[in-house]
Amino acid sequence: MSVARVSIQTADFDLSQEVAALRDGDKRVGAVCSFVGTVRDRNDGSTVASMELEHYPGMTEKAIEAMIDEAHRRFDILGARVIHRVGLLQPLDQIMMVAVVSAHRGQSFEACEFLMDYLKTQAPFWKKEQTPEGARWVDARVADDAALARWGIRAPNA
Repeated sequence: MSVARVSIQTADFDLSQEVAALRDGDKRVGAVCSFVGTVRDRNDGSTVASMELEHYPGMTEKAIEAMIDEAHRRFDILGARVIHRVGLLQPLDQIMMVAVVSAHRGQSFEACEFLMDYLKTQAPFWKKEQTPEGARWVDARVADDAALARWGIRAPNA
């Protein structure tokens, strides 16, 4: 069974089901590394009541597919899957996941971290938080650009 590498969706996801589908009986897999991001109830010193994520359909998937292609070029991995949710989310909700499978743990860890750093800065998502002070758009952070730069990629956020 072939699993889509990228899903942008409003629905929640089950990490164990996603990893099982990514592994799908592949006896070469010796390592699975995953990351799940969740909505926090605080950001930049303010309480966050909710977060709304928007994207540009088609462009977002294409950008993430290119990131996964780059992970395959850089690391000896067997597969990767990225799910990112859009729409209105509440604290504790899962926002996104990255899962990577490889023969050995080091490649899975590195590829997962690479994809997270890449996604954080280069995936075309727009995030708006609802706080007691009102709605605010979440800006990119300099630290996120620095994380991507350690992989030899200089692509500062606009």
